[in-house]
Amino acid sequence: MSALTAFDALSGEGVRLRVFTFADITPEYVAWLNDPLVVRYSNQRFIEHTEASCRRYFEGFGSTPNLFLSIRMKVDDMPVGTMTAYVAPHHGTVDVGVMIGCRAVWGKGVGQDAWNTLLKWLLTQSSIRKVTAGAMRGNAAMIRIMERAGMMHEATRAEQELLDGTPQDILYFAKFRDR
Repeated sequence: MSALTAFDALSGEGVRLRVFTFADITPEYVAWLNDPLVVRYSNQRFIEHTEASCRRYFEGFGSTPNLFLSIRMKVDDMPVGTMTAYVAPHHGTVDVGVMIGCRAVWGKGVGQDAWNTLLKWLLTQSSIRKVTAGAMRGNAAMIRIMERAGMMHEATRAEQELLDGTPQDILYFAKFRDR
C-alpha cells in the first residue's frame, strides 16, 4: 500500500485533491458537517460536530492505508469538500466517499470532477483491483456521479436505513480495474 500512503496531490479538470491536514479543520469545515443539507444522506447527520470531534476523526487516519482528502478549486485553492478512501489491502479494494460542503459549487460538476479524478488514480494503482461506493436510493446526485464514472450497480440493501423516518434502500456500486 505504499503507493497509496505516499499520496500527495491529484489534479482534475477544475479541482485539486490533496491530503487533508490538521490546518483544514476550520470553522467552515465544521459548519459543513453541521449543515443539514450537506449531510442529508450521510450518517454524519446524527452527530453534532466540533473542532475536537473533527480532530479525532482526522487523527483516526494516522497509521492506516486510508486516505482523507481535501477537494480544492484549482483556480483559487478554495476548499469545497472532502473525500475518503477506505482501503482493504488484503483484498485490493477501496471504498470511496465524497462530501461537497460548499453549497455554492453544487450542480457545477465539482463532485463529478473530484470523483473521476480519484477513481481514475485509484484504478491505476497495482494494489487496487476494485473501487466501491454506496448511496441511499434517494440521493440521486450521488448515484448519477457513480454511474457517470462508469461504476456498475452491484447490490441493493433493501430498506437499510431511515431518512426522515422513511426506509431507504442503499445502492452499492463498483468498478474493477480490469473491466
